[in-house]
Amino acid sequence: MNFFDTVIPYLLSGISVGGQYALIAIGYTMVYGILRLINFAHGDVFMVSGLVMIYLAASTPLYVAIPVTIIVTVALGFTIERVAYKPLRTAPRMSLMISAIGVSYLIQNLALYITGGLNKNYPEIPWISDKISIFGTTTTRVTLITPFLTLALVLILVWLINHTKIGMAMRAVSKDFETSQLMGIKINNVISATFVIGSFLASIGSILYFTNYPGLVPTSGSMPGLKAFVAAVFGGIGSIPGAVIGAFIIGICESLIKGLDTILVSQGIIADPVGFATFSDAFTFVLLIIILVFKPTGLFGEKQTDKV
Repeated sequence: MNFFDTVIPYLLSGISVGGQYALIAIGYTMVYGILRLINFAHGDVFMVSGLVMIYLAASTPLYVAIPVTIIVTVALGFTIERVAYKPLRTAPRMSLMISAIGVSYLIQNLALYITGGLNKNYPEIPWISDKISIFGTTTTRVTLITPFLTLALVLILVWLINHTKIGMAMRAVSKDFETSQLMGIKINNVISATFVIGSFLASIGSILYFTNYPGLVPTSGSMPGLKAFVAAVFGGIGSIPGAVIGAFIIGICESLIKGLDTILVSQGIIADPVGFATFSDAFTFVLLIIILVFKPTGLFGEKQTDKV
C-alpha cells in the first residue's frame, strides 16, 4: 500500500475531530475573552447534549429530538451562567474558577446518577451516519461534513461579532469590562449571549462527535473538553480563528499519532507496532506545555498590558 492510501484515513479523521474540537474551543475562548474565566463545565455541557439526545431519540423522532436537544443544551449553558457565575461577578477570579470546577463535577455526578454509569449508545442519524468511499477509503459522511459545517458556523459567528449590535457589545466588553458598563452596555445580557452561543456550538459539536464515537458515559465530555481548551490556548485564547486553527492542528496530529504504527509498518520503516497510539492524548498536553513555555499568548493571542 502506498503512503497516501495509508495516511488519508487518519488525515480525514483528524480533520473531522479537529472541527468538533473547534466547536467546543470557541465556547472556551469566547467566555475567556469576556469574563477572563476558563469555563471548566463546558465539556460537561457537551456531554449532557449527547445524553439528552440519546434519551430523546429513544422516545421521539429525530427531527424533534435534534432541535430539542440543542434548545436544552442552550438552556443549560444559560442556567449555569446565571446560577453559578453571575452571583460571583465581582468576586475574585479564583472564586469563579472554583465555581466552574464545582459545576463540572455536579453535572458529571448527576449524569452518573441518571445513567448508573452505564455506557449509552448514541443513535444513528440517517444520511450523516452513512458510509461513503473517498480516495479509496471508507468513512462516514459526518467526517466530510464536519470541517465544512465548522467553517460555515465560524464565518457566521465572525459576521455576528463584527456586524451586529450584540457582537459590538461583546467586543467592547472583552476590551474593557468596566468602561463598557459605564457606557450603558448591559453586561449581563452580553455574558448570557456568550454562553448561549458557546452552548449552541457545543451541542452541534456533540452531534458530530458522538455520531463518530457513539459510546457515551458521564465523563465523555472531559477529554474532548480538555483538548478543546488546549486548542484555545494553542491558538491564542480569546481569538476565535486561533481556537479553530489550534483545534484542527491538534485533531490532525492526534489522529496521525494514533495511526503512526500502521503507517510505519506499512512503509517498512519498522517491523512491528511499538504502541505510539498510547501517547496520542499525552501529545496534546505536551503541546500545551511547549506553547506556554515559548509563546504563552498562543499563535494568534495578543499580549496583554496591565494598567497601573
